[in-house]
Amino acid sequence: MKTKLENPSRRRALKMVAGGAVLIPVGALVANGTALASDLPKVDESDPVAQGLSYRHDATQAPRVDKAGVPAAEQLCSNCQLAMGEGEWVGCAIFPGKAVNANGWC
Repeated sequence: MKTKLENPSRRRALKMVAGGAVLIPVGALVANGTALASDLPKVDESDPVAQGLSYRHDATQAPRVDKAGVPAAEQLCSNCQLAMGEGEWVGCAIFPGKAVNANGWC
């Protein structure tokens, strides 16, 4: 014979409380730790990573070619999947802690 030792609704409530207790500090860290691209230093074109990727602040000066079905003329940092934010300078996952020109290319 089986006996129920726990009430399913109590188990669900305890999970929600535990989950909320974890999410509150994580949410606070994310909200306070987010830097705006305008606050970040700008990537220098002479940076070794930037040079390796042929990064240019002005995409018209970059050696662009059609890739992944996107015409070269439409390839900009502003429409890249790794760009974060909006404005003249945006954050970039390739250059953590630095901003790239939205009209740039790498």
